[in-house]
Amino acid sequence: MKIAISSDHGGNNLRKEIMALLDELGFSYEDFGPQDDSSVDYPDYAKPVSEGVASGNFDKGILICGTGIGMSIAANKVKGIRCALVHDVFSAKATRCHNDSNIIAMGERVIGPGLAREIVATWLQTDFEGGRHERRIEKITALEEQK
Repeated sequence: MKIAISSDHGGNNLRKEIMALLDELGFSYEDFGPQDDSSVDYPDYAKPVSEGVASGNFDKGILICGTGIGMSIAANKVKGIRCALVHDVFSAKATRCHNDSNIIAMGERVIGPGLAREIVATWLQTDFEGGRHERRIEKITALEEQK
């Protein structure tokens, strides 16, 4: 599995923590930055991750900003992306099982590194259940086609 990861300046520290987790778990990833703490615009950093996942160059994506809200909104503007804003383990598991989310967004100012690591590990290791949930994903895809 290949993962794309990025943040804005408000998520830099947590992004580094999550990259360390990915290394520990043996996941391949590409870091889309930023490389310092200068103020940046989160849509610019959500875009390469979202486009990379939507195109199939990456299997999943991880986005982090101060709250996760801006990143999730920006990511979900890209066709084919189902980005879930998650700050607890139950939701991380549910969004994979039921929503087949392909990007997760988190907020560094909302959760600490320990919880974030647990959320990401759970999310990456949970499979989509399919079944009745597949019909719902198809309806989400149909909504995208109406644009």
